[in-house]
Amino acid sequence: MTDSPITLPADDAHFRAAARAVLEANWRPEGYTVPNADVYPFQWLWDSCFHAIAWAQFGEPGRALSELQHLFRTQNAAGFVPHIDYEYAPLHHADFWGRPDHSTITQPPMFGHAIAEIHRRGVDVTSLLEPATRGLRFLFDVRSRVDGLIALCHPWESGADDCPRWDHWCDGDWSIDRWRQRKSELVASVITDGFGSPIANSDFRVASCGFNALVAFNALELAAVSGDQDLIESARTLISTLDSRWDNALCSWIDVGDASADSGRVRSLDALLPALVIDDSDRLDAVFAQLLDPSAFGGDCGPSGVHRGEPSFVAQTYWRGPAWPQLSYLLWIAARRHGRSADAAALGAALVAGAQRSNWAEYWDASDGTGLGAAPQSWTAIAAVVPAAPPLH
Repeated sequence: MTDSPITLPADDAHFRAAARAVLEANWRPEGYTVPNADVYPFQWLWDSCFHAIAWAQFGEPGRALSELQHLFRTQNAAGFVPHIDYEYAPLHHADFWGRPDHSTITQPPMFGHAIAEIHRRGVDVTSLLEPATRGLRFLFDVRSRVDGLIALCHPWESGADDCPRWDHWCDGDWSIDRWRQRKSELVASVITDGFGSPIANSDFRVASCGFNALVAFNALELAAVSGDQDLIESARTLISTLDSRWDNALCSWIDVGDASADSGRVRSLDALLPALVIDDSDRLDAVFAQLLDPSAFGGDCGPSGVHRGEPSFVAQTYWRGPAWPQLSYLLWIAARRHGRSADAAALGAALVAGAQRSNWAEYWDASDGTGLGAAPQSWTAIAAVVPAAPPLH
């Protein structure tokens, strides 16, 4: 089976050049790419993983490798990888985190997939295998669990900062200002081990299905390069537990923890990320039908961050409705992995359209591509990978 063709911009060469220009503008001599020089002037964990894939696609193996090597600069002895590295201003937010140099929480460990992708493009990833394995093992072996799934220590660890799935912790009366204050409070309640690694948060008891799917997916991707059977077994065990969280009525996976009866059931896009690792054909049919249905998640510029039938859906509010390039990319990957060529073509074309219409924004309106957040944002260059991806066979 091969992919259906992706609808490209009128000038494909210009599209690729524009994507590369975003990365070039945000490259730092220390060897990594900042998301946006004005709004996000530091290194972020999962952002850099998408940057590395794009650099490899543009024929820059040195930058792709450097991006990921620098990511592990602040990894500690337990394997924990912080989500922000404040290298050039180590005291920035030091009071907030209670330490200099880096944050006290992590983010989705997209380095497993990034390593596999740059390896597929001919980059020697030997130097990355050991720190990446330790990073995943920290999550599997050290991080606390909730009913068998890996716990989050803070909403920011999910990557989906203001997702309605966390509304339970805003006392059922969500507002931007109240949630901003609550997020700050939840930083203070993170429990750390002797190395300063975040291992639990008694005030935020939740295991996100989206986050767990990304852990399992990245473990399998890394093991595809390293051959690590322990990673494969750990991922399979996690996937088995994750699979039990499917809800037929909602056509979504439900988070474990204190919000499982309320906001943990909100139909958010990140809750469909188990499609990366779940093989049940009926569930996959339900997921991809929603992703392309304009009354559900579907949009001309990618799936919306929240199902349009949810009361919390707001088309242009941060993590309450807009399309996000990294999630569109991951669901495009999921479609390709399952041989769903038509779904992959539709999702890929929508990602390309969103990147172009938004002028490489951080996120955008799923329906019309109105750019939102910081712009240009480096991770949106991942859209240029889509037209160049090798066909499925």
